[in-house]
Order: sequence, then C-alpha cells, then structure tokens
Amino acid sequence: MEERFRELEEEAEEGVPFFPIHFLKEVMVIFIVLGVLLSLVTLLPPPWEPKADPFSTPEHIKPEWYFLAAYQVLKVAQYLSFMGQWAPKLIGVAVPGLILLVVFLLPFVDLREERHPRRRPVALVLGILGVVALIALTVWGHYS
Repeated sequence: MEERFRELEEEAEEGVPFFPIHFLKEVMVIFIVLGVLLSLVTLLPPPWEPKADPFSTPEHIKPEWYFLAAYQVLKVAQYLSFMGQWAPKLIGVAVPGLILLVVFLLPFVDLREERHPRRRPVALVLGILGVVALIALTVWGHYS
C-alpha cells in the first residue's frame, strides 16, 4: 500500500503529461462540443431569412459613433451620382481610406526637424480643419 502511495506522489510531482493524456482530454471536449452544436443545428435549424443586400442599408440602422463620420461621407457621396453610377461608391469608400493613409504616412513623409506648432502654421491649420471636419461629420451623421 505504501509503495502505491509513493508512486502516486511521484506522478503528482511530475505532473500530467501533455501527450497523450491532456491532448486526448482536449480532443474529447472538442468532439463533445461539436456534437452538441451539430445536434442543435440539426434538431433546431435557424429560420430562413432573405439574404442581406450589401448595397442597401435600411434607414433605421446607423453605425456606432466612431464610424459616423465615414458613414456621413458615404451618405454625402450619393449626391455625386451625376458623375456616374460608380462615383458614390468609389468616392465614399476612397475618401476615408485616403485620409487614413495620409495620417498613417505623415510621420514618414514629413521629415522636418521643427516640431513646434507656431513654426508650422500650415500643418496646424490642416490639423485643426481635419479635427473640425471629423467632429462636424460625426455630429451630422448622428442627427441625419
């Protein structure tokens, strides 16, 4: 009896080996979860709804506040349909993408040593205008 107790103590000190004991336990849990999910989907299928149309969004749906500016750019771009059917979609998606690209690449492009805002009036004015435009588009998107 004491010999078996010592063997158990030695095994406890060594820990449970990953392979095959822990690995097989994890595989069994995965198969059980997949079996439960497959049973639920088979016995209680989801209702068939019409497919979503990615090009038409219902009027009552709006994104979260941090996407409202980009959402408003898409809505404003609809007025450019006189340029062609491609214009609203392309401009509505390309403008926010280009703005993000410029903001991302600005530190790599602007290599001047001077960083004080008073000595960089153009960058300061562009930055202020960008923030004001972002806030204005966000508020406009919220109330439109």
